[in-house]
Amino acid sequence: MADVAALGLGCAPIGNLFRGVTDDDARATVDAAWDAGIRYFDTAPLYGHGVSERRLGRALRDRARNEYTLATKVGRVLRPAAGARPPTVFTDVGDLEPEFDYSRDGILRSVDESLARLGLDRIDVALVHDPDDHEHDALRDAFPTLMRLRDEGVIAQVGCGMNQHEMLARFVDRVDLDCVLLAGRYSLLDRSGSELLAQCAARGVRVVIGGVFNTGVLIDPDGHPTYDYETAPDAVLDRARRMRTACAAHDVPLGAAAVQFALRHPAVTTVLVGARSAAEVELDVRFAAVPIADDVLEEIAAVA
Repeated sequence: MADVAALGLGCAPIGNLFRGVTDDDARATVDAAWDAGIRYFDTAPLYGHGVSERRLGRALRDRARNEYTLATKVGRVLRPAAGARPPTVFTDVGDLEPEFDYSRDGILRSVDESLARLGLDRIDVALVHDPDDHEHDALRDAFPTLMRLRDEGVIAQVGCGMNQHEMLARFVDRVDLDCVLLAGRYSLLDRSGSELLAQCAARGVRVVIGGVFNTGVLIDPDGHPTYDYETAPDAVLDRARRMRTACAAHDVPLGAAAVQFALRHPAVTTVLVGARSAAEVELDVRFAAVPIADDVLEEIAAVA
């Protein structure tokens, strides 16, 4: 059985990821997470183009500030939309559009605007967000700027959040990071981030894992046939179904195995679960609490 306190709430869904969420449902989602004992909350300016930060800030505003950890991201600043807008996985995003900016001024602006949207007095964890095509700018400007803010006490921890492990490994080698957020690359279906996790453990860098359901297929490959934000390939669906069958033989939900597979890695301190409703939070918490013997989890993970 996993420790629910090791769960964090990923707040992209309350930023209208894929479909709209009401303000009331967003507030109920955060409240349910709090009531369940979750104290790590992860958001970003990108999520709903500011919507997630505003909703999360309102939900946390009356909570004791020293009782939770707030993580947000830098690297995309929000500017008034002009002209044709590119496709987005978020809906009802208003009139702001994210723009990549890893410059010193962009990082400072991003932090200031996030604090304003959140309505909070500080950010605990600032993550450089998806610098896949901006590695040089991140190393030259973004990380040094965040290090100075850390030295000044504006933020407590500096990290990087990505969907790939290769660049994160280079950053861990070259930058004095406190943590990394690796999304989708350490799951029952994708172990490609394993070497990064070992590297982080050796260097004392905390690891936060996101995307443990690979955007849906590891909850229910038939009801949620989505893998990494796209329709799951047949080979992925087949493997997820075989894992579900292995789980059923031990009366274990597939989603529970997915959550606990990530939680049990010794380098992992937090596993993010995204939710858009109180019911989804409650389901994720149940997943973390299902008793699964180590050998059973190993058997499920070994399904090829």
